[in-house]
Amino acid sequence: MLAFQPLRDGKITFEELVAGLSRDDLRDLTCEMISTVMELIHDCVDVDVIFQPQDPEADDPYAAKPEEAAMPWTLGHVIVHITASAEESAALAAELARGVPNHGRSRYEVPWQEVRTIEDCRHRLHESLRMRLASLDMWPGEPHAENAYQAWSDGPQVNAAGRFVLGLLHSENHLEQIEDVVRQAREAREVRRP
Repeated sequence: MLAFQPLRDGKITFEELVAGLSRDDLRDLTCEMISTVMELIHDCVDVDVIFQPQDPEADDPYAAKPEEAAMPWTLGHVIVHITASAEESAALAAELARGVPNHGRSRYEVPWQEVRTIEDCRHRLHESLRMRLASLDMWPGEPHAENAYQAWSDGPQVNAAGRFVLGLLHSENHLEQIEDVVRQAREAREVRRP
Protein backbone atom coordinates (compact mmCIF):
# COMPACT_ATOMS: atom_id res chain seq x y z
CA MET A 1 0.00 0.00 0.00
CA LEU A 2 1.15 3.56 -0.54
CA ALA A 3 2.83 5.09 2.50
CA PHE A 4 0.21 7.70 3.36
CA GLN A 5 1.58 8.47 6.85
CA PRO A 6 4.49 10.65 5.62
CA LEU A 7 1.90 12.67 3.69
CA ARG A 8 -0.25 13.08 6.81
CA ASP A 9 2.83 14.04 8.81
CA GLY A 10 3.74 16.70 6.26
CA LYS A 11 7.03 14.99 5.39
CA ILE A 12 6.13 14.66 1.70
CA THR A 13 3.74 16.45 -0.60
CA PHE A 14 0.86 14.77 -2.38
CA GLU A 15 2.67 15.36 -5.66
CA GLU A 16 5.71 13.51 -4.30
CA LEU A 17 3.49 10.65 -3.13
CA VAL A 18 2.05 10.04 -6.59
CA ALA A 19 5.12 10.89 -8.69
CA GLY A 20 5.93 8.14 -11.14
CA LEU A 21 2.89 5.97 -10.47
CA SER A 22 1.86 4.01 -13.56
CA ARG A 23 -1.48 2.48 -14.47
CA ASP A 24 -0.07 -0.89 -13.43
CA ASP A 25 0.86 0.57 -10.05
CA LEU A 26 -2.68 1.91 -9.66
CA ARG A 27 -4.09 -1.51 -10.58
CA ASP A 28 -1.91 -3.21 -7.97
CA LEU A 29 -2.76 -0.62 -5.31
CA THR A 30 -6.48 -1.02 -6.03
CA CYS A 31 -6.31 -4.80 -5.74
CA GLU A 32 -4.33 -4.44 -2.53
CA MET A 33 -6.87 -2.06 -1.02
CA ILE A 34 -9.80 -4.33 -1.86
CA SER A 35 -7.90 -7.33 -0.45
CA THR A 36 -7.21 -5.39 2.74
CA VAL A 37 -10.88 -4.56 3.23
CA MET A 38 -11.91 -8.13 2.39
CA GLU A 39 -9.47 -9.40 5.00
CA LEU A 40 -10.88 -7.02 7.61
CA ILE A 41 -14.40 -8.35 7.05
CA HIS A 42 -13.56 -12.01 6.35
CA ASP A 43 -15.03 -13.32 9.64
CA CYS A 44 -18.11 -11.11 9.55
CA VAL A 45 -21.64 -12.46 9.39
CA ASP A 46 -24.85 -10.84 8.22
CA VAL A 47 -25.77 -9.33 11.59
CA ASP A 48 -22.43 -7.47 11.64
CA VAL A 49 -23.33 -5.59 8.46
CA ILE A 50 -26.32 -3.84 10.02
CA PHE A 51 -24.92 -3.63 13.56
CA GLN A 52 -25.17 -0.06 14.87
CA PRO A 53 -21.77 0.74 16.42
CA GLN A 54 -20.94 3.35 19.01
CA ASP A 55 -19.21 6.38 17.52
CA PRO A 56 -19.39 9.55 19.62
CA GLU A 57 -17.49 11.45 16.92
CA ALA A 58 -19.93 10.56 14.12
CA ASP A 59 -20.41 13.62 11.94
CA ASP A 60 -21.57 13.39 8.34
CA PRO A 61 -22.13 16.88 6.91
CA TYR A 62 -23.28 15.29 3.64
CA ALA A 63 -25.90 13.01 5.19
CA ALA A 64 -29.03 12.56 3.07
CA LYS A 65 -31.25 13.40 6.04
CA PRO A 66 -30.47 15.77 8.92
CA GLU A 67 -31.24 13.07 11.49
CA GLU A 68 -28.50 10.89 9.96
CA ALA A 69 -25.73 13.49 10.36
CA ALA A 70 -24.60 12.25 13.80
CA MET A 71 -25.58 8.61 13.23
CA PRO A 72 -22.72 6.09 13.49
CA TRP A 73 -22.15 4.20 10.27
CA THR A 74 -22.84 0.50 9.95
CA LEU A 75 -20.33 -1.72 8.20
CA GLY A 76 -22.55 -1.70 5.10
CA HIS A 77 -22.61 2.09 5.16
CA VAL A 78 -18.81 2.36 5.33
CA ILE A 79 -18.39 -0.16 2.48
CA VAL A 80 -20.74 1.69 0.11
CA HIS A 81 -19.13 5.00 1.05
CA ILE A 82 -15.54 3.98 0.37
CA THR A 83 -16.43 2.21 -2.86
CA ALA A 84 -18.43 5.19 -4.14
CA SER A 85 -15.58 7.59 -3.38
CA ALA A 86 -12.96 5.39 -5.02
CA GLU A 87 -15.16 4.86 -8.08
CA GLU A 88 -15.68 8.61 -8.39
CA SER A 89 -11.93 9.17 -8.24
CA ALA A 90 -11.36 6.46 -10.84
CA ALA A 91 -13.96 7.93 -13.20
CA LEU A 92 -12.57 11.44 -12.90
CA ALA A 93 -9.02 10.14 -13.30
CA ALA A 94 -9.97 8.43 -16.57
CA GLU A 95 -11.32 11.71 -17.89
CA LEU A 96 -8.20 13.63 -16.85
CA ALA A 97 -5.98 10.96 -18.44
CA ARG A 98 -7.89 11.41 -21.72
CA GLY A 99 -7.41 15.19 -21.66
CA VAL A 100 -10.90 16.15 -20.47
CA PRO A 101 -10.79 19.21 -18.17
CA ASN A 102 -12.21 18.68 -14.70
CA HIS A 103 -15.89 19.59 -14.67
CA GLY A 104 -17.05 18.63 -11.19
CA ARG A 105 -18.13 15.47 -9.44
CA SER A 106 -19.06 12.07 -10.81
CA ARG A 107 -20.54 10.24 -7.84
CA TYR A 108 -23.14 7.62 -7.12
CA GLU A 109 -23.39 5.82 -3.80
CA VAL A 110 -25.44 2.67 -3.41
CA PRO A 111 -28.03 3.35 -0.68
CA TRP A 112 -26.45 1.98 2.48
CA GLN A 113 -29.82 0.72 3.70
CA GLU A 114 -29.81 -1.82 0.85
CA VAL A 115 -26.57 -3.45 2.01
CA ARG A 116 -27.74 -5.90 4.66
CA THR A 117 -25.63 -9.05 4.32
CA ILE A 118 -21.94 -9.82 4.27
CA GLU A 119 -22.44 -11.16 0.75
CA ASP A 120 -23.82 -7.71 -0.21
CA CYS A 121 -20.59 -6.15 1.11
CA ARG A 122 -18.39 -8.62 -0.74
CA HIS A 123 -20.40 -8.15 -3.94
CA ARG A 124 -20.07 -4.36 -3.63
CA LEU A 125 -16.29 -4.63 -3.13
CA HIS A 126 -15.86 -7.01 -6.10
CA GLU A 127 -18.06 -4.83 -8.30
CA SER A 128 -16.11 -1.73 -7.30
CA LEU A 129 -12.82 -3.47 -8.06
CA ARG A 130 -14.07 -4.44 -11.51
CA MET A 131 -15.26 -0.90 -12.23
CA ARG A 132 -12.06 0.76 -11.05
CA LEU A 133 -9.81 -1.60 -12.99
CA ALA A 134 -11.96 -1.07 -16.09
CA SER A 135 -11.58 2.69 -15.69
CA LEU A 136 -7.81 2.31 -15.97
CA ASP A 137 -8.30 0.64 -19.36
CA MET A 138 -9.85 3.91 -20.55
CA TRP A 139 -6.54 5.70 -20.13
CA PRO A 140 -4.66 6.36 -23.38
CA GLY A 141 -1.19 4.95 -23.84
CA GLU A 142 0.20 8.40 -23.08
CA PRO A 143 -2.06 9.93 -20.41
CA HIS A 144 -2.38 13.72 -20.34
CA ALA A 145 -0.27 14.12 -17.20
CA GLU A 146 -0.36 17.92 -17.55
CA ASN A 147 -4.17 17.95 -17.26
CA ALA A 148 -4.58 18.82 -13.58
CA TYR A 149 -6.73 20.85 -11.23
CA GLN A 150 -6.82 21.81 -7.58
CA ALA A 151 -8.81 19.07 -5.82
CA TRP A 152 -10.38 21.44 -3.26
CA SER A 153 -9.74 24.99 -2.12
CA ASP A 154 -6.59 24.26 -0.11
CA GLY A 155 -5.97 20.81 -1.60
CA PRO A 156 -3.30 19.47 -3.89
CA GLN A 157 -3.03 19.84 -7.65
CA VAL A 158 -4.03 16.47 -9.07
CA ASN A 159 -3.63 14.93 -12.48
CA ALA A 160 -5.06 11.53 -13.44
CA ALA A 161 -2.79 9.51 -11.16
CA GLY A 162 -3.34 11.93 -8.30
CA ARG A 163 -7.11 11.89 -8.70
CA PHE A 164 -7.10 8.08 -8.69
CA VAL A 165 -4.92 7.99 -5.56
CA LEU A 166 -7.32 10.32 -3.73
CA GLY A 167 -9.82 7.45 -3.84
CA LEU A 168 -7.26 5.08 -2.34
CA LEU A 169 -6.33 7.62 0.33
CA HIS A 170 -9.97 8.07 1.23
CA SER A 171 -10.42 4.29 1.57
CA GLU A 172 -7.30 4.03 3.69
CA ASN A 173 -8.67 6.78 5.95
CA HIS A 174 -11.65 4.51 6.72
CA LEU A 175 -9.72 1.29 7.47
CA GLU A 176 -9.55 1.97 11.22
CA GLN A 177 -13.27 2.71 11.20
CA ILE A 178 -13.96 -0.64 9.53
CA GLU A 179 -11.75 -2.39 12.09
CA ASP A 180 -13.61 -0.68 14.92
CA VAL A 181 -17.08 -1.50 13.58
CA VAL A 182 -16.06 -5.14 13.02
CA ARG A 183 -14.60 -5.33 16.55
CA GLN A 184 -17.72 -3.86 18.13
CA ALA A 185 -20.00 -6.14 16.12
CA ARG A 186 -17.97 -9.20 17.10
CA GLU A 187 -18.05 -8.22 20.76
CA ALA A 188 -21.82 -7.71 20.58
CA ARG A 189 -22.19 -11.18 19.07
CA GLU A 190 -20.10 -12.68 21.89
CA VAL A 191 -22.36 -11.03 24.48
CA ARG A 192 -25.51 -12.39 22.79
CA ARG A 193 -24.16 -15.95 22.66
CA PRO A 194 -25.97 -18.33 25.08
